[in-house]
Amino acid sequence: MRRRHALSGIAATSLAAMLGGCGGGGNAPSPSPAPSPSPTPTPTPAPTTAQRSYRMGFSPNPPRPTLAAVLQGIDLWSTSAEIAFIHEELPWADLIAGTTPAAILARDKVQLVQYLRAKGLAFSMMLDLTNGLARESEAPALTAAGRSLAEPAIQALARDYALAVQSTLTPEFLGLAAETNLVRLAAPPALYQALKTAAAAIESALAAAAAPSRRFVSVQAETAWGRIGSSTAFAGIAQDLADFPFTAALGISSYPYFGYADPADIPADYYTRLRGTNGLPVIVSEGGWSSASVGTITSTPAKQAAYITRHHDLLASVQAVACIQLNFTDIDTAAFPQPLPANLALFTSLGLTDANFAAKPALAAWDALFARGRG
Repeated sequence: MRRRHALSGIAATSLAAMLGGCGGGGNAPSPSPAPSPSPTPTPTPAPTTAQRSYRMGFSPNPPRPTLAAVLQGIDLWSTSAEIAFIHEELPWADLIAGTTPAAILARDKVQLVQYLRAKGLAFSMMLDLTNGLARESEAPALTAAGRSLAEPAIQALARDYALAVQSTLTPEFLGLAAETNLVRLAAPPALYQALKTAAAAIESALAAAAAPSRRFVSVQAETAWGRIGSSTAFAGIAQDLADFPFTAALGISSYPYFGYADPADIPADYYTRLRGTNGLPVIVSEGGWSSASVGTITSTPAKQAAYITRHHDLLASVQAVACIQLNFTDIDTAAFPQPLPANLALFTSLGLTDANFAAKPALAAWDALFARGRG
């Protein structure tokens, strides 16, 4: 089964390559000027409804792989956010080649995270141990090197990188496995077992180091509800909670436009039934609704805006602690290295602006929620 979610992985891969220019090293291309943004819409006045429980945020994924686009995006979305979130696969090629985690982070991440925090943003991170483009597969860099997450030596590299992320970047929440139920559904059993083993070893090392971050894993909502895969029955996440017992929060990945024609069709208990009675704090660590029709998906900018508002009800139902919209902008696929995955088009229109930073109706809906403040 081809993985449907492709956007965050392709953006994160390109982002890691170019942020050497922000971190003082690496083989980053020279920044090219990003298009001037359209005027930012006048903020929607604060509504009289209740404050929200959750922090709102984005990832620094750019519409184009240039440093200028990264910084321009952050400057725009940071005014409507309280948290920044990086979700990406590990830099396997560098780690296998012997580059130390400290050197990788100094080159690619330290100044970026400093820039985000200078905007007053909290910071959290997901370390994606499998293929973010196709959950049935190993990370592409491991496959290219003829290596596997099942190897103890590779798991040790992941552990050391996670320890360095913790000590260097000090994320508040640190994800150790993404969309675990979709990996279990799509991947060979040996890869899922390797994911469990690697995540448990990382957690053990972080706990031994008295790391203050709250570690978690994410589950894929549509998979749990029987909307992805051959089953149409609600599967829940009991197996995931048993397999990753260390999780201190429930991360949720949710792209409900694959399972529902309209945001109003999403069940009111979409998150409450998923969480059940475990009481874990909920983080929507990725997700959204496309503003464009593609393939069998029919959507519009108005539907995307309606989803932002509808999603608030789902978040409020579980008193969520964070909601991450990974992509603030649409993705200019022509600007990224080719070829791209065939299914990427399903995810390139998730932004609240287009690739030139022109606002869509969804941005006004987001800003209206942001204006409520957090209580």
